[in-house]
Amino acid sequence: MIETAWVDVPADVLPSVVGVVVLAAITTVVLAVFRVPHVWAPIRAIARGAVQLAVISVILSGIITSPLWIGLALAVMLCIAASVATGRVGWSRRAALTMSSSIVAGVLVAGVTVFTTGALEFTSRYALAIGAIIIGNAMSIATLTGRMFTSAVIDHWDEVEGWLALGAPPRASTVYLARRAVREALVPTVDQTRTTGLVVLPGAFVGAIFGGISPIEAGRFQLVVLAAILAAGSVTAALVVSWMGPVQVKPVALR
Repeated sequence: MIETAWVDVPADVLPSVVGVVVLAAITTVVLAVFRVPHVWAPIRAIARGAVQLAVISVILSGIITSPLWIGLALAVMLCIAASVATGRVGWSRRAALTMSSSIVAGVLVAGVTVFTTGALEFTSRYALAIGAIIIGNAMSIATLTGRMFTSAVIDHWDEVEGWLALGAPPRASTVYLARRAVREALVPTVDQTRTTGLVVLPGAFVGAIFGGISPIEAGRFQLVVLAAILAAGSVTAALVVSWMGPVQVKPVALR
């Protein structure tokens, strides 16, 4: 007699699915009413995120204790992050090198500092957790920096061209725009850090508490994470504009 194996599905899965669908519908309706371009992008992002989370959950359950596999997973995350950031500023060999080197440098500086100072114990679990968080935030900051710098150069091209005509080096003609781009790209991260505990309860903090860790220990971990994100973001943003700074031809408008 063949017995059918049933997978136990948590009772709260269906309400979660319903909630996500309703939230996605609200997002789409608002964007459609306001006639925002690419109105379906959030729906596709949510669907893709759901599939990826399901896959990564299965994968991580088997590699969470393996340093080798966790290192490979972080390397894959870095490659994907660099690819996404590059796509946001326009594909080219220079853009790919700019984004990949900037993100990797920022993540390495923050990660090495965290573990060499003893802020967190160098274990597979901590490496995966903080590594993934830093990579994701470095990707976002790299994207914002690149797009803000490109848009600023386009908007102020007459000024940039004037400096170039006067004999200023290409980097010097855009240095003030580069500094502004770095500052603006870091604003969301700085604001989130400033309001943590008052306005924002980060997912890592809440998840740690739900997992049974004491609030003090969870707070310690979250503070290290926030500081690491700022360090990685600062290094990443500064390197992005350093690579992109020497401009001699007006950039193509971003989509």
